[in-house]
Amino acid sequence: MNINKGNVLCVIPARGGSKSIKKKNIAKLNGKPLIAYTILEAQKVFPKENIVVSTDDKEIASVSKKYGCDIFFKRPKKLASDNAKSYEVILHSLNFMENLNNKLYDKIIMLQPTSPLRKSSHIIKSLKIINERNVDSVVSIVNVNGYHPYRMKIIKNNFLKNYIDQGFEDMRPRQLLPNIFIRNGAIYLNKRKVIINEKQLVGKKVKPLIMKDFESINIDSVNDLYLAESILKNSK
Repeated sequence: MNINKGNVLCVIPARGGSKSIKKKNIAKLNGKPLIAYTILEAQKVFPKENIVVSTDDKEIASVSKKYGCDIFFKRPKKLASDNAKSYEVILHSLNFMENLNNKLYDKIIMLQPTSPLRKSSHIIKSLKIINERNVDSVVSIVNVNGYHPYRMKIIKNNFLKNYIDQGFEDMRPRQLLPNIFIRNGAIYLNKRKVIINEKQLVGKKVKPLIMKDFESINIDSVNDLYLAESILKNSK
């Protein structure tokens, strides 16, 4: 299947503020800044001019340039707050790059730096999937395994209750429970109309890209960094 990668805009969102780890997007992981893993894998797929790092931070911009990624703009402050929506960040990047290059992109992919174990092969597979008939979006997911909704609890009036009330305590082995998946944050790929017309980050007709547990680590804490580093060292 022929994939026109030149008509895909790749956006890597990397704001400077982070609560769990200071300057998380450039925190060192196995000797490299976290964002470098995403930039280097994106470069295996897309032309250099199609890869955009959206950041408000000079240090993140400098690190991105070091790894061969041009910085076309500085992210506005209103899009760098804790309350900023990912969709708005992607729309800003898309509008800027289309105006800059006087062209329209067919598809937009968001690759978050917090997914360092996502590979170029995953990106290429998602591009193949979205070219199937009647597909608006491709979203990467991972099996919840033991964190299944049938095992989840809430506390109500100081008593433990099942989050999903089946009328009994579900003690079935995990292997017998229905497969449930969760977004892992590694890939959000959309056709242009989803971003421009529907004003969403996920369209109505969505296909999954299933990833493995170890590929789906999302860096949110120092412990996540330790785990990712261990996997990287043991995968060589």
